[in-house]
Amino acid sequence: MEMLHTLFFFVIAIGILISFHEFGHFWVARKTGVKVLRFSVGFGKVLWSHQKNPDATEYVLSAIPLGGYVKMVDEREGAVKAEDVQFAFNHQSLWVRTAIVAAGPIFNLMLAIALFWAVLVLGETGMRPILGEVKQGTLAAAAGFVEGEEIISVNDKATKTWTEAMSVLITSAMDGEPNIKVKVKNITDEQNDRIINLTDNDIQDSEKLYDRLGFKPWSPKLKPIIDKVLPDGAALAAGLKNDDLIISADGKAITDWMQWVDYVKKRPDITISVIVDRQGMRLILPITPKSEQSGAETEGKIGASVAMPEGLIKSMMVEYSLPPLDAIPVAFKTTYDYSIMTLKMMGKMLIGKASVKNLSGPISIAQIAGQSASMGLVYFIKFMALVSVSLGVLNLLPVPVLDGGHLMFFGIEAIKGSPVSEKVQIFFQQIGMALLLLLMVTAMVVDVQRLFD
Repeated sequence: MEMLHTLFFFVIAIGILISFHEFGHFWVARKTGVKVLRFSVGFGKVLWSHQKNPDATEYVLSAIPLGGYVKMVDEREGAVKAEDVQFAFNHQSLWVRTAIVAAGPIFNLMLAIALFWAVLVLGETGMRPILGEVKQGTLAAAAGFVEGEEIISVNDKATKTWTEAMSVLITSAMDGEPNIKVKVKNITDEQNDRIINLTDNDIQDSEKLYDRLGFKPWSPKLKPIIDKVLPDGAALAAGLKNDDLIISADGKAITDWMQWVDYVKKRPDITISVIVDRQGMRLILPITPKSEQSGAETEGKIGASVAMPEGLIKSMMVEYSLPPLDAIPVAFKTTYDYSIMTLKMMGKMLIGKASVKNLSGPISIAQIAGQSASMGLVYFIKFMALVSVSLGVLNLLPVPVLDGGHLMFFGIEAIKGSPVSEKVQIFFQQIGMALLLLLMVTAMVVDVQRLFD
């Protein structure tokens, strides 16, 4: 069921983003007088089509909803009727052709702006960026961070939630900034600046960088009191009930919930002798945690949640939103920042200063699509905005077969006064296709490795 959920939202997200990209080409082509034969949402077998008359554009819905395509009148792709020659793509001026090709990635970036704007207006609810235990030997410890401090800003950018704070931190680090200024406040609202010093080795891999930083969210020490017992779980089978207080496990005293969770995780399919306090009575209950796969590890789960003190969750959460007009420049700035960061990251991977492990293939993207959808509409919109930025920037790269490759040929045409020969274009497109396939294979390999890490 979880796989279907993940696959569904991955298809929805990618289908919308790539179709919007193709709509950019379609819209500008129509506005500049180029005849469009077909605009298809999806690929493969045609499920539905509509065409007013034989000379009008055919609108198509196809079976594979992973994007779409635009088919224009073009003498390079087949015979063209004499009356349609003037409307052919290859007969348009250099600037018209440039506008049509550039429209796809530009529409992706415009969509990203609109999506970021929607996120800002709808507002995000997240956990306050309060630091948990700071382990020795991490960059956080070296910078002097202390458990309980709340991050106010990173490099003067306000960070209202934990997710936002970590995102800005990682982005700033991967952007190559050797010193990151983090403003924090303690429980008495006293503010301090912490400086995180980074080396080139620290930013090779974004996943390892997070561990190297050593930031963990603060979590309260909760009494090991059962709040809910889930159906079909080991807790129900063992006879655990709501409000049971865990006293000990296999003779070892249990004093807080996370201690109990860690104990259970390490014992899949191993029976634990648990002593609980139930309304003043001590009971001994044997419980055997069910084994569940978590990445490459097998963990024990009993199917029970902890009782949370009233008001605690609310005190740890924060809501952040902006008025519609105020959100406009912030949405533009956010799209610009992520675009520049994406370009810099690609450049660093190209010269070997960043690991290819920073790539995300279809498996990772699908997983994030499912996770963000599970978290709520705002998180899913934000996910689509980030992927839309990536699609826009990637397609603007000067790689033949991508839109940026066509724009590169148009730039050469503008300089030399005549189009690049079709033979030369085909040669470089073959190279571009090979590079693109290499990138896709690398991303897939990285994805598969993540599954087993």
